[in-house]
Amino acid sequence: MDYQAILNEIVDEARAFLGEGRVASYIPALANVDPRKLGVAIETVNGEQFAVGDATERFSIQSISKVFNLVLGIRVAGDDLWQRVGVEPSGNRFNSLVQLEYENGIPRNPFINAGALVVTDVLLSHLREPNAEMLSFVESLRCSSIYYDEEVAVSERETGFTNVALVNFMKAHGNISNSVDDVLNVYFHQCSIEMSCEGLARSFLFLANGGVVPGSGERILTSSQTKRVNAIMLTCGFYDEAGQFAYRVGLPGKSGVGGGIVAVIPDVLSIAVWSPELNPRGNSLVGIHVLEQFTTLTGMSIF
Repeated sequence: MDYQAILNEIVDEARAFLGEGRVASYIPALANVDPRKLGVAIETVNGEQFAVGDATERFSIQSISKVFNLVLGIRVAGDDLWQRVGVEPSGNRFNSLVQLEYENGIPRNPFINAGALVVTDVLLSHLREPNAEMLSFVESLRCSSIYYDEEVAVSERETGFTNVALVNFMKAHGNISNSVDDVLNVYFHQCSIEMSCEGLARSFLFLANGGVVPGSGERILTSSQTKRVNAIMLTCGFYDEAGQFAYRVGLPGKSGVGGGIVAVIPDVLSIAVWSPELNPRGNSLVGIHVLEQFTTLTGMSIF
């Protein structure tokens, strides 16, 4: 299949939708990102790479980092992790306080903000230097020179009042063990990781390859754990738009308010898209369109 020709066609057509969304201005450091940026990259398990547009430009991956966070949490805590966070779709906004109150401080899944904060707390209890070890982990997925954007991290810390409320609420319910400030510091740094579409597609390829990094052969997760992470991405990776994404695209994936989306086709490839303009649900408007067109033109989805 000629992936390059397909990507070229999709991106040329998708540019007509630029201008219909809005960048994530509630995080000041993201407000000035060029809204017309658009990049797509593919990495196949057979070692092929394809890219178009702004695929090599780094951007703030934001909540896409929650997948790395979850994978590390599974590696250090195993199934014990699920005693503190669930695996059900939330059906609510990614930063909902109401649902957390109803459920006594146990987050519905690890991809809403409350769930990612709990997983971050687990990492703090198991890792000596969680910020440094997160970067090392991502680099082990065949990515190089991964770093935090300190301006974004500070911007998140100065405006992340709902996240402060979430972690304090869970602390009051006994579901946060470490210092609230330490949990927030690690969480905000994770969200500030900068990567390109090419780097993201490469870093997610182990989830398309049964938990093994192609090329290095390093096993990151068991095949069973990989299946479960992909399942959670499908059902929870897009918050209250997860059903629409499954309906339109049909792939496990994860979005971030920086405008990035990564998705995987098991045994075949991973694909990353970046377009900073978001729809009303906080997901990349053009990114979802690109992925819908990709699965339509290729006939490839998990369904």
